[in-house]
This record gives sequence, C-alpha cells and structure tokens, in this order.
Amino acid sequence: MAIEYAIIVKNKTRLELLIERFNTKAQAKFYIERLGGNFNDYEIENEIFQNSLQSLQLQLSKVIKNKIVERNYVPSFIFSENQLIIVIGQDGLVANTAKYSKNIPIIAVNPDKERYDGILLPFDTNNFIGGVEGVISKQYNSKIMGFAEAKLNDGQRLLAFNDLFIGASTHISAKYKISFNDTIEEQSSSGLIVSTSAGATGWLSSIFNMSYGITNLFEKNLQPKKPKLKENELLFAVREPFQSIRTQIGITAGILKKDNRLTIESLMPTSGVIFSDGIETDFLRFNSGAIATIGIAAETAKLVI
Repeated sequence: MAIEYAIIVKNKTRLELLIERFNTKAQAKFYIERLGGNFNDYEIENEIFQNSLQSLQLQLSKVIKNKIVERNYVPSFIFSENQLIIVIGQDGLVANTAKYSKNIPIIAVNPDKERYDGILLPFDTNNFIGGVEGVISKQYNSKIMGFAEAKLNDGQRLLAFNDLFIGASTHISAKYKISFNDTIEEQSSSGLIVSTSAGATGWLSSIFNMSYGITNLFEKNLQPKKPKLKENELLFAVREPFQSIRTQIGITAGILKKDNRLTIESLMPTSGVIFSDGIETDFLRFNSGAIATIGIAAETAKLVI
C-alpha cells in the first residue's frame, strides 16, 4: 500500500506545560524565578524544539502530506498502513508511540542533541527526510524491536517497549506471589521491573547503578556493568525485596525467553498496578485475585535506521 500521510508525534515542552498551568508566560516565569529556578533554560529548550519542529514540517510538506498528533492522543489514535510515523522528541516518546504503531515504520528525530541522549533517535532535522523518502519508496533499513507483555487472567493486556512496572501505585510495599522456573514464593518489595533490550539503558540501568554503588561501599573498585539483553529476551528484577517470616527473597532476577514466563499473583486488596514505559496513566489494575503472566509479546515495532 502506498504511503499517503506522515503522522508527526510530539509532546509539549516544559514551557508549554508551565504556561498551561499558570495561564501566561509571565506568570510561569514569576513562579520559577521566585523559587530560584532558571527560567531561561525553559525558554531555550522550547525555542530549540519549536525551531526543529518548524524545520521538520517545512521539509516534510514538500514531500508528503502530514499532521501532528500530541502524545496524549496516541493511545486512541488509529494508525493505518498508508501512513508513516515521525516521532520528534525524547527517547521515551519513541517508546510511548511504538506500542501503538502496529508495525508501521517509525522515523525517530532528535530535536536537541545537546539535551537528549538519542539512543532511540537515529535521525535529526538535517537527515530525516532521507528516511522519509526511503519509506515512501520502500527502500529503507529498519530494526525490529520487541515488546514485553503483561496479560491478566481476565484477558486484559498491556505492552511495553522499554519496561513494565508491577507493584503498588504508592510507596507502600507491594505484596504478591511470584512463580518462576518451577519456584514459587511470597514476596514483599518495592515492585518489579521487567525490561526489554531497548529498555536496558533506562530504568533497569538505574537499578544496576544503585546495586553497584551500594556494593562499592564494601568491595572497592567494582566497575558498573550495563545490562546486555538480546532482542528476544526480557530481564526482570525485584526492587528492594524484604525477607520476613512470610516473605522470601529467593527470586530476585531472571531472564525471560519465548519458552518461559513469569507469573505474579496480587495479594494487594487495593493500589496494585501494572504500567508500562514510565507512563502511570497507561496501567492495568492489579489487586487481589489478579494474576499476571509476563512474557515476550507477539507484536513488534519497526524503527527506521
């Protein structure tokens, strides 16, 4: 099917969100500076992003029809085969968009290389149009990315491009029964993180950093290692497991592949949640009676490289 539309996915800048909150730029500036903040940084960030977006739209309009979809509308937006997706923003925006993309080609653009790492952003406003033309002519290279999946016993499911969080919605301890590789135990912890290979440089890496930092208090000169996962693997880690008369700490981490699953039964009467990619509003309720099966999803995303 011929590509007819480019869908530009973007998020509001911090300045735009502040103006929404305080009604005017002047009031937002007064609030930030009264608290000792640097309002100029918000202005510079916004100016760079808006210039990048304007450049992207100007170049794109010469090649293909396009329209903008704000990030908060992506979960309800219906992507189709005659479209390509252009994400402009932070790495996390790629993750938030990919799980709704239905394997439509995604061209990820870094609008500000001085601010964003760009691990998932191979293009910028100087070269992205080559990716667009390649997709239109069906002559392009892509990287197929997998998802983690949480499926509840009532049929609900949630995908994650980077990671899943399973636990309590507040800072209380999460209580659950966990089953992995024929071992079952009851646990109390700060919840679990399940990471894909794409997410290994995100939330999961911070867990590794914390572990190495604490260990280095007692065993000097340990060098932090970054978690390395294959495309067809997930890694789960239990955050701050607590050992007591009722709760165990035998299962703290593991690798999930196609042939094994992680099963978690909620023991929380309220406040249990499963959310994905750091978006707490994109969640499943995970209260007593709910059983989640965690594994590799059948769906994939296609990132143009």
